[in-house]
Amino acid sequence: MLNYFKLIALISFGCLSAQSKKVETVYFDFDKYTLEAQQEQIILDFIIQADTSKIESVQIYGYCDDRGNYDYNYKLSEDRVKTVRNILTSHGFNKNKIVIIEGKGRVILTDDHLDNLAEIRSKNRRVDLLIVKKNSFRNGIYNSIQEKHVVGDRIYFENILFPLGSSELSFNSKEELDKIALLLQKNKNIEFEIRGHVCCTPSNFNDAIDNATKERKLSFNRAKTVFWYLISQNVNSLRMTYKGCGNKFPLEKGDEFDRRVEFLITKI
Repeated sequence: MLNYFKLIALISFGCLSAQSKKVETVYFDFDKYTLEAQQEQIILDFIIQADTSKIESVQIYGYCDDRGNYDYNYKLSEDRVKTVRNILTSHGFNKNKIVIIEGKGRVILTDDHLDNLAEIRSKNRRVDLLIVKKNSFRNGIYNSIQEKHVVGDRIYFENILFPLGSSELSFNSKEELDKIALLLQKNKNIEFEIRGHVCCTPSNFNDAIDNATKERKLSFNRAKTVFWYLISQNVNSLRMTYKGCGNKFPLEKGDEFDRRVEFLITKI
C-alpha cells in the first residue's frame, strides 16, 4: 500500500514537472500554520539563492494530513500557504513572481493500518514551493510576442484570463489586448489562430458551459471574444481565425491559467 501512495505522488508530480520544478518543501506541526525556525530557514535560504531574473513564476501549494473535517483542513492549508508567502514577501522576494497560492486541503489516506502512518501524516502537513523558469513551458511556447517566431509557436498571455464560466474580457485583459494589437500592427506578417481554453470540467465533457448563453461552447466563445476585440483595435480579420480547444490543453499551472486564450502562429 505504501508503494501505491508513492506511485500516486510520482504521477501527480510528473504531470506538473514538465513545466514546473519543486524546489523546496517545508513541514508544519499538527494543527499549526506557523513554522518552526528550522523550517523557516529553508525559505530564507531559497530567497538568498534564487535568481529571480531566471524565474518566470512561483507557485505555492499547501496540504494537511487526513485528520479533521474538510472545511477546517482546507482553511488550515490556505493559512499555511499564506505563511510561506508572507515570509517570502516580507524578506524582499518579488511578490509579482508569486502567481499561485493555493490550499489543497487534506491528503486522504485509504488505509489506516499502514505501519508508518504517523510518518506519512507528518509529510502531508506541508507546503510545496515550485518555480517555473522563464521560457520553460516547453519549446515553442511563450508568454509574449517575440521578435522572431516560427510557424507552430504558441503564445499565451498571463493577463488575458477569464472568470469561471465567463467569456467576457476583464479590464486588465482589454489593456493587455490593446498592447498586443499595437505589436501586431507593427508585425503585419504574422497570422495566427486564437485558441480558447477552459478549466474545471469533468473528463467526459470536452468543453464548459458559458453562463451567459447556457451553451457548452465556452472555449469557443472566449476565442471569438478576443477575435472581435482585436478587430475593434484595427487588427485585420484576415490575419486571424479562432477555435475552441475545450479542456484538452491544460498548462498545469493552476485552474486560473487554464481559463485563457492562446495564439498559434500559422504564417510568418
